[in-house]
Amino acid sequence: MLLLASCVTKPANIDPVQNFQANNYLGKWYEIARLDNRFEKGMSHVTAGYSLNADGSIKVLNSGIKANETSRSYAEGVAKFVENPSTGFLEVSFFRPFYGAYIVFKLDDDYKYAFVAGNDKDYLWFLARTPTVSQEQKDDFVSEAKSLGFETDKLVWVEQ
Repeated sequence: MLLLASCVTKPANIDPVQNFQANNYLGKWYEIARLDNRFEKGMSHVTAGYSLNADGSIKVLNSGIKANETSRSYAEGVAKFVENPSTGFLEVSFFRPFYGAYIVFKLDDDYKYAFVAGNDKDYLWFLARTPTVSQEQKDDFVSEAKSLGFETDKLVWVEQ
């Protein structure tokens, strides 16, 4: 018998934010930058929407426009807290029973932007409530990510 279990880990030096408030995180986010991955390769106009499910988990609805296409593609998933609801460390699944880490490691006090990592240094996102951000915010993201060991020269700046 094969047992499938969730194996969600954090990179050694990535610490999730504390005092995380899920209700403040809910809503629409724009993807400003990412390390490209096979799920989003070539996508533009990428957004993520988060809403609360009746069971306390979070519904995830990602969307974007694939290269050479005009219609929006959607992926629906679910996120659950790994440690506790006040720690920005969640596990997300688009293909149950497989889960991946979603680690909010920097978050604006007003929940206007977030820096998010995955299980390892191959997954990184800069999310914001608006489709554009200041150069100062971009520079802060690159500096923070570089100091944590991400390959910032491979960042994709997403067309919104």
